[in-house]
Amino acid sequence: MKKKIFIGIGASLFIIIGVLASIPLFFKDTIKAKIQETINENLNAKVAFADADISLFKSFPKATISLEKFTIINHAPFEGDTLVAFDELNLKMSVTELWKDKKEPMSLEAISIKNGLANILFNKEGKGNFDIAKKTNEPTSSNEKSEPFSMNIQNYAVENFRFKFYDERSKIKMVLDSIQHSGKGDFGSQKLDLQTQSVAKVSLDMDKMNYMKNVVITLDAVLGIDLSANKYTFKENKAKINELPLEFNGFIQMLQGEQLYDLTFKTPTSSFKNFLGLVPAQYAGNLETVKTSGDFTINGKVKGKLKENIIPTFNIAIASNNASFQYPQLPKSVRNIVIDTKIINDSGALSDTYVNLDQLSFQIDQDVFNAKASIKNVATNPNVNAALKGTINLGNFTKAYPIKIDKPLSGILKADITTEFNMQAVEKNEYEKIKNAGTLHLTGFNYTGPEMAKPVQIKLAQVSFNNSQIKLNQLDMKTGSSDLKINGVLENFYGFFFRKQTLKGNFNMGSTQLYVADFMAPAPVNSTNKPNSSTSNSEENTSSVKKGKKEAVKIPAFLDCTISAKANTVVYDNLALKNVSGKMMIKNETVSLQNVKTDIFNGTIGFNGLVSTKGNTPTFNMNLNLDKVDITQSFTQLNLLKNIAPIAGAITGKLNSTIKLNGNLDAVELTPDIKTLTGDLLGQLLSASINANNSQMLSALGSQLKFLDIKKINLNDIKANLAFDKGRVIVKPFKIKYQDIVAEVGGTHGFDQNMNYNIKLDVPAKYLGGDVNKLLAKLSPNEASKIESVPINALMTGNFKSPKVTTDLKQASSNLALQIAKSQKDKYLNQGVDALSNILGGNKKGKDSTSTKDPKKEAIKNTANQVLEGLFGRRK
Repeated sequence: MKKKIFIGIGASLFIIIGVLASIPLFFKDTIKAKIQETINENLNAKVAFADADISLFKSFPKATISLEKFTIINHAPFEGDTLVAFDELNLKMSVTELWKDKKEPMSLEAISIKNGLANILFNKEGKGNFDIAKKTNEPTSSNEKSEPFSMNIQNYAVENFRFKFYDERSKIKMVLDSIQHSGKGDFGSQKLDLQTQSVAKVSLDMDKMNYMKNVVITLDAVLGIDLSANKYTFKENKAKINELPLEFNGFIQMLQGEQLYDLTFKTPTSSFKNFLGLVPAQYAGNLETVKTSGDFTINGKVKGKLKENIIPTFNIAIASNNASFQYPQLPKSVRNIVIDTKIINDSGALSDTYVNLDQLSFQIDQDVFNAKASIKNVATNPNVNAALKGTINLGNFTKAYPIKIDKPLSGILKADITTEFNMQAVEKNEYEKIKNAGTLHLTGFNYTGPEMAKPVQIKLAQVSFNNSQIKLNQLDMKTGSSDLKINGVLENFYGFFFRKQTLKGNFNMGSTQLYVADFMAPAPVNSTNKPNSSTSNSEENTSSVKKGKKEAVKIPAFLDCTISAKANTVVYDNLALKNVSGKMMIKNETVSLQNVKTDIFNGTIGFNGLVSTKGNTPTFNMNLNLDKVDITQSFTQLNLLKNIAPIAGAITGKLNSTIKLNGNLDAVELTPDIKTLTGDLLGQLLSASINANNSQMLSALGSQLKFLDIKKINLNDIKANLAFDKGRVIVKPFKIKYQDIVAEVGGTHGFDQNMNYNIKLDVPAKYLGGDVNKLLAKLSPNEASKIESVPINALMTGNFKSPKVTTDLKQASSNLALQIAKSQKDKYLNQGVDALSNILGGNKKGKDSTSTKDPKKEAIKNTANQVLEGLFGRRK
């Protein structure tokens, strides 16, 4: 019996589970249809969602409808802008709602949204992108349409939401990020108490000026809601801005085309800890232990209507009087703190908003600092009037406030500055409307930080202000082994600071000794190279690699600056440059160098050119002029020249040269990418000689051409013309001379050191060895002089460290021997013919003639006999 009962229960559960699993399949299309119907009937926008699904298991006996990847994209005039987007929307309702007729509304009990975005925009005409409801002039009969969903919500939640607001007219931009919000209340009734909890990060900008950035705001509140009157009243509530507590009273009411505000807020306590609570937590230290005296309060009221061109009036007062604070672990306190600030709008016109900082002052030890300012016409054309006066010992900051820096600051800052300007004058560079005056002094400043390779010491910095410029009268500083003295002017500082406009400047810089390494931050250590690193540390190591990776160097786009520089010595890597002078101009992400000169390599180098980081790949274009520089030093110590002409390392003497180069740069190191180089070089050697022992190529050439003494090759006044094209050096043919041998050299090599060179030599026959010389010895001087020089070709391949040299010397020697033999044969044949003529047509006197013999005829006869014997006799 029991067994049958268990079987029955099991079968029932199986059927119930099967029904719960199958019900969504039957009603999925119905839900999709209702959602699509709602969209089509009510919204004028492009709406899309990936899927809509139903589950009876998530919150049984309730049903959950899930909508995935939902987006609303605006039509014109906000074409393409995203109004709303979220990854997931969940609607919870009773299961019985699924059985309702298609025209009956479904009652929702809960809503939750995950990973969403709302993007509210107002254009210059004041039209909002959220106005997407379809408009119709025809009243709809209750019998014709019904609401697909009715609201009976008991709770809702928003997880990780982002709200953005931007108004093109006022240039006001507000962002609420990382919103976590939940609420509980019975929206089925017309009046309810809604319990809410909210956390968000707030950022606020007006035009190009930032007022808040990622300020953490929290609010736990009970809101009284009257749905029939669209009225929301603050009841119990606790709010915080960072750690500053606030309480609200009053209400907000939504009316036709406008909103009505009647709100007050204040700090619930008057402790000065309230002020420290405004500081972000990572900078504020432990507020539980800090000792404070005096008060700090914020009181405000907002009252009136918000509608087109009208805002509620408001009055916010921030005040502190004779306050102080001291952290128990620090030796110094901040005393006599006075704050008196008001933010007011009395008229309801946004342009009439003004801020008065009537007083801000504090004292550390004997140093007192005072400031006051006013900002009028905040929303349209802010007019600023400010004054700063006082002394600050920077070393006391870390002794009075828990600033987290590796090394404490030091130095005395003295300021006495007044300024008055409006933003339109800044934008239009109307300097006559900008009134600046005063000075700023900084002495004994020392700073050490991870972004600096060496500690920075500023002996004196003196700045003065006038209407159009900030003048750097003197900057005397040291870092490492380098010293700098700079003076000059900055223009358009306010445009840069407030409007992100171009910062202009003109400076003079001098130095007795400047080490570039003193300004280069050391590369981070890569911890992943440590042996036996465990698997558990892989993520940490990966992170360290990412942190250690250097970023591409970018020349600031906001700079338009000229620097005229002189330095007695500049040390860069292994190079010591003397008497450096020139001009550097920075503009449009490009550095231009003009008339730069330096003494180096026992000569002078001058150059002009530019470096640009404007595109994705940095580029350079440079013209160099080398005047009587030492060849060995320049072509062995400069990597670029070493790649251009490796053979130059075996040449001693001086060089005059002009070099034109352009190509790409490494984005991190800003060193030339030699594979992209193009340009040319024209050079002239002065008093040059060769040390073949320093070049495998020359040694290999000398071993193949024994008649050449490489050391004695004459290089004086040799002119060479080189071209560069995508990683290869093209040497245009040029001639060199060794004694009475002339050679023409030409070819190419790559920056990978592979080469292909041709050497054409015009070699007198006497240099071609013993066999040729024996043949030449048989010739008369007149005959030998008629033998022309022999052309010999040498081919050099391989690379500079392992060259391969081939010549046609043997073939040339054989050809010369044949030429000599042929000329001798022709000579003897001619002599033989003459002799035969004399013999056959000579003296016809009788045998008994007693006349004497002619010696010349006898010689010819003997020669003819020899030739005839050679031609017709046997070979010996």
